[in-house]
Amino acid sequence: MPLGFAWSYPGTEATAEKAIRGRVVSESDGEPLPGVTVMISEAGGAGRQGSSTNEKGEFSFSGLKDGTAYNLDFSFIGFQKQSVAAFVPTAANNGFIEIRLKEEASNLSEVVVVGYGSTVKRDVTGSVTSLKSGEFNSGIINSPEQLLQGKVAGVNVTSASGEPGGAQSITIRGPGGVRTGSTPLFVLDGLPLDNAGTGGSMNPLNFLNPQDIESIDVLKDASATAIYGARGANGVIQITTKKGKEGFSSINYSGSIGFSALARKLPLLNADEFRKEVKALGGSDLIDEGGNTDWQDEITRKAITHNHNLSMSGGSRSFSYFGSLGVQKQEGILKGNSMDRYNGRINLNQKILNDRISVDVNISATNMKNQRPPIEGMLGGALSANPTYPPYEADGSLFQYTDGTNPLLPLRLEKDITGINRVVAGISPSIRLVKGLVYKINFGIDHATATQDIQSLANKEPYREGRFETRGKKNSNRLIENYLTYTMDKERHSLSALVGHSYQRLFEQERTFSIDRLPLTEIEPIYNPGIGQDLTMVRNRPTGYAYENELQSFFSRINYQLADKYLATATVRVDGSSKFGKNNKYGVFPSFSLGWRISEESFMKSSPFSDLKLRAGWGQTGNQEIPAKITHALFTSTISNSTSYPLDNSGPFFPGTTYTRLANPNIQWEVSTQTDVGLDFTLLQGSLGGTVDYFNKVSNHILLEVIPADPVQPAGKLWTNVADMEIRNQGVEFDLHFRKSTESGWKYGIGVNATFMKNRVSNSPYSVIPSGSVSGSGLTSSTINGYINNEPIGTFFLRDFIGFDEKGIGKYRDINGDGISNDRDRIPAGTAVPTQMYNLTANAGFRGFDLSLNFNGVAGNKVYDNTANANFYKLRLSKGLNSTRAALEFPEESITNSAPVSTRFLKDGAFFRLNNAVLGYNFNPEKLGIAKYVSSLRLSLTGQNLFVWTKYNGFDPEVNNDKAINGVSSYGIDYLSYPKARTIIFGVNVGFVN
Repeated sequence: MPLGFAWSYPGTEATAEKAIRGRVVSESDGEPLPGVTVMISEAGGAGRQGSSTNEKGEFSFSGLKDGTAYNLDFSFIGFQKQSVAAFVPTAANNGFIEIRLKEEASNLSEVVVVGYGSTVKRDVTGSVTSLKSGEFNSGIINSPEQLLQGKVAGVNVTSASGEPGGAQSITIRGPGGVRTGSTPLFVLDGLPLDNAGTGGSMNPLNFLNPQDIESIDVLKDASATAIYGARGANGVIQITTKKGKEGFSSINYSGSIGFSALARKLPLLNADEFRKEVKALGGSDLIDEGGNTDWQDEITRKAITHNHNLSMSGGSRSFSYFGSLGVQKQEGILKGNSMDRYNGRINLNQKILNDRISVDVNISATNMKNQRPPIEGMLGGALSANPTYPPYEADGSLFQYTDGTNPLLPLRLEKDITGINRVVAGISPSIRLVKGLVYKINFGIDHATATQDIQSLANKEPYREGRFETRGKKNSNRLIENYLTYTMDKERHSLSALVGHSYQRLFEQERTFSIDRLPLTEIEPIYNPGIGQDLTMVRNRPTGYAYENELQSFFSRINYQLADKYLATATVRVDGSSKFGKNNKYGVFPSFSLGWRISEESFMKSSPFSDLKLRAGWGQTGNQEIPAKITHALFTSTISNSTSYPLDNSGPFFPGTTYTRLANPNIQWEVSTQTDVGLDFTLLQGSLGGTVDYFNKVSNHILLEVIPADPVQPAGKLWTNVADMEIRNQGVEFDLHFRKSTESGWKYGIGVNATFMKNRVSNSPYSVIPSGSVSGSGLTSSTINGYINNEPIGTFFLRDFIGFDEKGIGKYRDINGDGISNDRDRIPAGTAVPTQMYNLTANAGFRGFDLSLNFNGVAGNKVYDNTANANFYKLRLSKGLNSTRAALEFPEESITNSAPVSTRFLKDGAFFRLNNAVLGYNFNPEKLGIAKYVSSLRLSLTGQNLFVWTKYNGFDPEVNNDKAINGVSSYGIDYLSYPKARTIIFGVNVGFVN
C-alpha cells in the first residue's frame, strides 16, 4: 500500500503483483527527506503514478507488473532532480532502492517569475529576489506586503497602522517621482493590478488570501521591470498562486486563533499625578471627580482573531486543480473595530492534443466587511481626557462631561462599515505552433464593488442632529494580451525571444449620498435612511466622479546564453496611455543586461565558489500616475461672485463659465533611468551564499502641477513636465545567508540583508514642494515636509526650536538674520525616508521541532510626532487636559506658551523589531496511529511584534499617516495613529490522506 498518494491508470493491472519501495535521504548528511515527490512509470511511459515520501523519507508503490522495468523520478525543492531508469523489482534487490539527493547550490534551479514567462535563478541577469511560501512571515497576515517584510534587501515595508486591514506602505529602492508615491506594480498570476483603493480605508490588496500564495518574486532594477514599461517605475512584485501538481493529491486544513493586545501605551499621567501637576501649574480649570481612569484601557481590548483555510489539490498528466476556501475574522484592539474576510479560489490547468494546447484558468472571489470606530476621535479623546473622570455613571450609562466629551461616546454614536466584493479571474490558453514556438493569449478581469456607510447618530446631551452618508464605489480592470515565445537550444547556444501586445482598461466610479437631522430612535439609518428629516441640495447635494484610463503596449525581449556562462537580455516596451495628450501619447522604454557566470570558467574549477555570477544592467521605465484627462482643458459653470456677475448693480447673478485648467497636449512620460551592477555567489558546497548590488536610479521629466510662467492666465495652475528637475536614488544592497545540517539531526540557518541608500532632489523650480501637513487645534494645514532642492525626499522643513526666552516663550532660530523668526527661517531638518534598512532571520530545527525568528529595522530617518505637538505641552495640561511628562520636560516653559510646528516635535525614527517568531512541531502520524487518515500534522506557536527597541516615545515608530498635499505623497507623520498590537497565535496544520 503506498505511503503517499497514488493513482493507477488503465492497463497497469497484472496477475502477479510486485512492489517497489525505497528511502530518500540528503546526500550531505544522510538525513531522511519527507515530502519528496516520486513519480513512477513503465519504461515505455505507461502507468504513470505519483507518491511522496513520509517523515522517514520512505515511499512505496504496490500492484506493479512482474518482470516490468520502471522509471522513477525524484524532485524536491532545494535539491537537484534525480532519475532512475529501467529499475526491475527482483528477489535479489527485494524491490528496494535508496536515493541520495544532492542539494542545489543556493537553489540555482529554482524557478523565478520574470514577467511573461519564467526562468531559473542561475540564468537571471537582472536584480530579482524570489520567496517561496515556506519563507513567508507567519501570523495574522492581511496583505502580501506583510509576507515579505524584512525578507528582501532594498524593500521597505511600513505597516503604517495597527488597524486590521490598514494601509501598508512599500517601496523598492526608495520613492521615485513627486506624484508616483512608492507603490510597486503588483502582478497576480499575470494580471497587473490597479493600485487604486477599492473602498473605505482598507488596503486594496487585502482581498488576497496569503494561504493561496505559492511564491512572490520581486523585480527591482529596470532591466528586470522594463518588460512592464510604465507600470514598473517603482518595481514589480509578481504573485503566483498555488497550482495542482501532477501525480500528487492532497487535502489540507490550517487553522489558528490569535490573541492581540496593545503593544505600547503612551505614558499618560495617572489621576494622582494629574491632580498634582495641574495644581502645581496653577490650573484653575481642574475638575476632580475622584476617579482614577486609564482611558487607553477603556478604548482598547484584548482582541481575538480566527483563521480557517481548507484546500484541495491534485492532478494527472493532463489535468491539475487547486481549490481553497478561507475565513478570517479579526477584531481590532480598539473597541468597535473588526475585519472579516471570506475567500474562495479555483486554479485549473488542462492539457490536450499531447500537451500541444494548455489552458490555465484562475478564479478568486472575496467578500470583506470592515467596521471602523472614529479612530482619531477616540484616541484624541482618550489621550487628553481627565483621568479623574469615571467612564460610567452608577447606573451603567456613560458619564456626562461638563467640559468635554466622554471618549466612549463617539464609540456609541459613530459607525463606519464598508463591504467589498471582489472577483479576479483569468484564462490563459497557449498553443505550441511548431517546435519551440508558443502562442499565448491572456485575458483577465478584476472587478470590485464597495458600499461604505458612515453613520453619526443623533444625541440629546451633548446635542447633535446626526447624519448618514453612503458611498458606492466600483472598480473595473480588464486586460487582454497576445504574445509569442520562441525558445531554441543548440549545443552551446540558447535563445529565447518574446514579442507581444497588451491592452488594459481601468475604470473607477464613486457616488455619494447623504441625509441629515436624524430623530432620537432605536432605528439606525444604516438600515433605513428614510428616517432622516433634512434632505436639501445645500447640505446633501449628491457627489461623485468617474474616470476611465486605457493602456496599450507593445513589448519584446530576447534572452541569449553562450556555453551556459555568458548571458544577455534585451527588452523594449512601447507604452501608450490615454492620460497623455496627442503629441506624446506613446513612450519607448528599453533595457539591457549582461551576466557572466565566472564559476563556469576553467580557471575557477578549483575555487571555493559553487557559483559566482557578475551581472550588470541598464534600463528605462516610465510613469503615468497623473489624474485622468489633465491634458484637456476644464471649465466650470457655477453661480458665485468669482465666476459670474449681475447684469446690473441690483440684479441677480447669472451663471458664468470659467477655465479651471488649461489644455496641455505636450505632457509626456516621466522617465526613470536605472543602472544596476550585482554579484551573486555561493561557496562551502552551497552552505554560504549571497548577493551584492549597487544601484543608481534617476527620475526626470518630472510630472508636476505648476503656476504658469505668464501671469496673465485664465487658470491659476497647469500640469507639465519640469524640464531639468531630477530625483536620484542610489545605494548598495547586501544579502548573505548560511545554512547547515549536522549528522546528529540539527539543521540551522541565518540570513542577513541590509540596504544603504540615499536620495536627492535637484533643479526643482520651487524652493519647496509641500508634501505633508499636520493636524490639531491651531496646527491644521501647516506644512512640515516636502521636496527641497539638494535635499532627500521627505525632508522635514521646519523652524528650529532652540529653547525658551526669559518669559518662558519658545524661541526659534533666526536663519536669515532679519531679527524675526517666522516661516522664512525654516531649515531642512532630516528626512522621513530611512537611509539604512537591515533585516535578520534565524532558524533552527531538530527532528520534529523547528524555530524561526525574523527581525527588521531602519535607521537614518525622522518621525514628526504630530500627536505630541497637538496634545502634549504645558498649556494644555494647565487647562485640565491630560498629557505625558513630555509636557513638563522644560520647567522654564510658561503655561501661556503655544506649541507651533517646529523641530521640538521631530524625533529619531530608528527601530529594531522582533517582528515574527515561530515555534513548531511536526508529529509523526505513524507513531500516533493515525497514518491511515492523516499524512501530516503540525502545531505552531507564533508571536508578532514581540519587542521593539527604539528611542521614539509614541505608540510605534513605524508610522506613515497619509497627510498628502494635492496628491504629493507625505512621509513619516504620526498623528493619532492606530496603535500596533502584540499578538500570540496558536496554529494547526493537517494534511489528510486522500
